[in-house]
Amino acid sequence: MGWEVRRSEIGEASLKCCTITGMTYGSFTHNLAFLKRVPLFYGLEEHALERLATSSTRRSFAKGKVVVKEGEQSQGMFVMLSGRAKVQRADDEGKEVILAVLGPGEFFGEMSLIDEEPRSATVVTLDPCEFIAITKEAFQFLIAQNNEVCLRIMRSLVQRLREADRRIETLALLDVYGRVAQVLLEFAETDAGNYVVKDRIARQDIAKMVGASREMVSRVMKALETEGYIESMPEGRLKLHERLRLLASS
Repeated sequence: MGWEVRRSEIGEASLKCCTITGMTYGSFTHNLAFLKRVPLFYGLEEHALERLATSSTRRSFAKGKVVVKEGEQSQGMFVMLSGRAKVQRADDEGKEVILAVLGPGEFFGEMSLIDEEPRSATVVTLDPCEFIAITKEAFQFLIAQNNEVCLRIMRSLVQRLREADRRIETLALLDVYGRVAQVLLEFAETDAGNYVVKDRIARQDIAKMVGASREMVSRVMKALETEGYIESMPEGRLKLHERLRLLASS
């Protein structure tokens, strides 16, 4: 199980999501076009991309559906074409923690294909999503034939280790206010000179990211808005004021 926080140029507007869970598409041409725009596969020769496209299928999942499940054996990896999905783990009592939120161009599932261990996390869609599913055999052939792809995967593993270090530090050193502020900043985009969280984030999901209850997160969010750190906007968006950065680093 793996993920890499690196966006591609894939445009969500160009994709039409289907809400029928698990529907597959066999368009070789479309698969090839999308694979060419995924950073992991940049620079691959045409014949290698064509082989990969032939061994791939496009799959559609409705919002709230499990794409892969922690503990199951891996038969392939996934590249996201549209939508968002969360990577999460759960303990024996069902308590969940969200490790990452993925978007178009990002991928997951490659780690289990490398070490042949069961999947280490569950991936659940936050929106209607489309993916390209790449078979285990195609992935293993690809990395055996292409050193650059291997290096990119190694970089993604290093990036995840660094991200894990940062999250451990955050949980150990910041209070709930600081952890919530940091999550909001991670999801923010620049819009007309402002930092804006454009996609609505459920309070429960924020709670799973920062190790707090949903009720505590709701109180923190209300306090942040009252004290002028954040500002509600239409369609569930949030405007983040510069002083929120100080809270996230204190």
